[in-house]
Amino acid sequence: MSSQPLDMLPGYRRRLIVTPYPERVSSELEDDYHCMGVTVHHDGKVATRLEAVMARAPWTTCPGAIIELRDTFTGVPLDGFIARGAKAQNCTHLHDLALLAAAHAFDREEMVYDILVSDPIAGRRRAQIRRNGTPVLGWTLEGIRIAEPAHLAGLTLDGLRPWIDSLASPEQEPARLLRWGSFIAHGRTIPLEKQSDASRMRPGSCYTFQPTRMAQARRIGAIRDFSHGAGPLTDCRPAP
Repeated sequence: MSSQPLDMLPGYRRRLIVTPYPERVSSELEDDYHCMGVTVHHDGKVATRLEAVMARAPWTTCPGAIIELRDTFTGVPLDGFIARGAKAQNCTHLHDLALLAAAHAFDREEMVYDILVSDPIAGRRRAQIRRNGTPVLGWTLEGIRIAEPAHLAGLTLDGLRPWIDSLASPEQEPARLLRWGSFIAHGRTIPLEKQSDASRMRPGSCYTFQPTRMAQARRIGAIRDFSHGAGPLTDCRPAP
């Protein structure tokens, strides 16, 4: 495994920015495959209205998920977003942005999460999540299996839910985000042609891959590589 700083290694980058305002909160995301944002308007307790933008998404069917997001969370208490569920019926990324916004609706300052996952070196990838520039969690991965740290060694990304649920509440959020980002980063090792046929995807795993839409979905999204130069959301932040 390379001893170079993670920032210097080619790989996947994802940035999430959460910005609170009076009576609304915006969350934004960009990575190799996505650039999108969600704004949750609220009355201090309940979400009164949701807006979303998709500046870049991978499938022709993705924009339809904006209506699904509104239907899912409008009228829901901010502290009830996680319990509302329905992630698989939504765009999973818009859904995560809505949860992130609701969780930080009353913060006083903008918050930034950065996820960095190196491309494989000798079969291993380094993954890290930072909050406002400070590392908060990191793993070494072999495929989707964790090799380090020792207390998680052998667990797979899709088997981390019990461990995440065992963490104190403030620690669960970055763990969930790093888990999901590491899954998506794995796509950099898969040839594009194998990622561009919706019929090969797991049915029901998100809005686009619901059985009623899979046959119509076509790959359209531009892919960006943020390994070098400007990072995500530094030059194309969507409007809140």
